[in-house]
Amino acid sequence: MIMKSSTLLTGDEITLAVNRISLQVLEKNHTPDNLAIVGIHTCGVFIAQRMRTFIQEQTSQLLPYGSLDINLYRDDWSLITQNPVVKTSNIGFTVDGKDVILVDDVLFTGRTIRAAMEALMAYGRPRSVQLAILIDRGGRELPIQADFVGLSTSVRPDERIQVRLQEQSGRDEVILQNQE
Repeated sequence: MIMKSSTLLTGDEITLAVNRISLQVLEKNHTPDNLAIVGIHTCGVFIAQRMRTFIQEQTSQLLPYGSLDINLYRDDWSLITQNPVVKTSNIGFTVDGKDVILVDDVLFTGRTIRAAMEALMAYGRPRSVQLAILIDRGGRELPIQADFVGLSTSVRPDERIQVRLQEQSGRDEVILQNQE
C-alpha cells in the first residue's frame, strides 16, 4: 500500500492560524483577566503554548497555562492500544470560575474532547470551556463543536491528518495522507 500525501498548511500558515485563533479568543472574551489555556497532549500543548505567548505579546498578560493527558478518560483507549502512553497532566492553577480555552490540534470524532472535558472537571468547575482547534476534519461521532478553528476541511475515512510541529518534529506543517 502506497501512502500519498499533500500539504494542508505550511509553517507560515500554521502561525497565521494560531495567531488568528488567539485574536478571536481575545475578541470573544473581551479581556484576558479570567482566561486560562489548557493544551491536550501532545500537539495541543504546543499550540496552547504558542497561543499563550501571542496573547501575552498582545495584552502584556501571562495567562494561567496547563497541559492535560486524557488517555485514562478515553472511552476507546482499549481499542487504540493495549499499552496506552500516559503523560503528565499539569494544571497548577484553580480552574474554578475560569474561562478555560481547551486546545487540540485535530477535531475528528469528538471523543478526545469529551475525555478532555471530563479530565478537566477533575480539577474543578470552570465558568466556561471554549474549544480551540487547529484543524477540524469533520466526521463527528459526538455532538462537539469548536469555538475557534484554524482550518475546516472534509476528510474521507481512509485519509489521515498529521500535524507536525517544530517542538516535536523539527518543522511546522499539516499533512493530509491517503492510501492508494
